[in-house]
Amino acid sequence: MAKRIQFSKVGGPEVLEYVDFEPAEPGPQQVRLRNKAIGLNFIDTYFRSGLYPAPSFPSGLGTEGAGIVEAVGSEVSQFKVGDRVAYGGGPLGAYADVHLIPAANLVKLPESISFEQAAAIMLKGLTVQYLFRQTHDLKAGETVLFHAAAGGVGSLACQWAKAIGAKLIGTVSSAEKAAHAKSLGAWETIDYSKDDVVKRVLELTGGKKCPVVYDGVGQDTWLTSLDCLAPRGLLVSFGNASGPVSGVNLQILAQKGSLYVTRPTLGTYATADNLQGMADELFAMLTSGKVKVDDIKQYALKDAATAQTELSARRTTGSTILIP
Repeated sequence: MAKRIQFSKVGGPEVLEYVDFEPAEPGPQQVRLRNKAIGLNFIDTYFRSGLYPAPSFPSGLGTEGAGIVEAVGSEVSQFKVGDRVAYGGGPLGAYADVHLIPAANLVKLPESISFEQAAAIMLKGLTVQYLFRQTHDLKAGETVLFHAAAGGVGSLACQWAKAIGAKLIGTVSSAEKAAHAKSLGAWETIDYSKDDVVKRVLELTGGKKCPVVYDGVGQDTWLTSLDCLAPRGLLVSFGNASGPVSGVNLQILAQKGSLYVTRPTLGTYATADNLQGMADELFAMLTSGKVKVDDIKQYALKDAATAQTELSARRTTGSTILIP
């Protein structure tokens, strides 16, 4: 018998239940692993609230973690019992002592990376990898806008952009978060609670605006993001922290400068063919010291509801993990 967090209906953090469950044996292409640390992400709240549909009820939750392989399916050859592994993609169910997951979704975790670091960085780090290396190949000297720069993804983005030599302008909600983002490598910050973001971007770029805006906030920042783009610029809308963008008239892209918009997902980029390669690049950034994940807040697995409440209220900085 093991423990997990599940939910039987959509709603607020109060719908999360801490229950006993019997782990299944792995199928032919599956691996069963014992989690040592579990990642907490905004996407988890999307499933819990119903923004993203759960496959069935009761449903597990969470898509990120790190641990040790306990059992492997009959067709799995790349992993063996005892291997250290990490993952940043589904299926739902990471909020548990034990998790059953397709072998194709796992990567081998080097000894130089702790379970806590891996759980704190896999989904967020792979996200930054595809945002900066694939969706748009960020170059030294480019000035880009990144919303929520003090959050989990933003904290890594600030460091990665600095390592590349790019100038990241980060939006934040307080002086404390501004200082946090600057300490991690943000070139400049804009406190959107008191400053006009578009005006400040114009000032900081000498009127040129940005070739790329990275927006994980969604509804609240959609128009601001478009207005911060240079002609033919790219808006990378990769999250919905404030709710999904909807009712878009494509003509607005013409009016604001022949703009491009993409709505990428990690699942589209982190395919079976390149997942390990993406992870290895992320791990190399960690071991080199160019990217650090020292700011890790830990909660017990049973306190997942409290952790999600703090995350949704924007009271967290860096990464948050759950410990079984």
